[in-house]
Amino acid sequence: MTAKSWAYEDFAEGASIDLGAKQVSAAEIVEFATEFDPQPMHLDEEAGKASILGGLAASGWHTCAIFMRMLCDAFLLDSTAQGAPGIDQVKWKKPVLAGDTLTGGTSVLAKRLSKSRPTLGLVTFRSELFNQRGESVFELENTVMFLTRETGA
Repeated sequence: MTAKSWAYEDFAEGASIDLGAKQVSAAEIVEFATEFDPQPMHLDEEAGKASILGGLAASGWHTCAIFMRMLCDAFLLDSTAQGAPGIDQVKWKKPVLAGDTLTGGTSVLAKRLSKSRPTLGLVTFRSELFNQRGESVFELENTVMFLTRETGA
């Protein structure tokens, strides 16, 4: 196994990790919606404008997928992550519209070693994405499992 930069020990409560930036195009909104959430406001600009969303808007599930990609690119793919037991909360606070540029970060809320598997640590994160106007569009809290350095990771 190749050594990974981020193991359980590398996360400190209160620490923040920048997730970079991602511009959301109309084409990707329509592509995602066509396959996974074919509601009119995610497929057509005019239907989006006529809705309470105010324009062609990414599905909330698309926003989750964008967040996951940003998280992977920022550090998760270079870590000992073993998956997550679930999501504690997700909030779609404002529409993500075609042309928006999302930025954000994640903060470590808590961490603890597993009682049953002492080479596995659980790290709880609170993540948030903002649009180019600085408006919060997405929040998520969840726990991710990471191997410790002791495992040889």
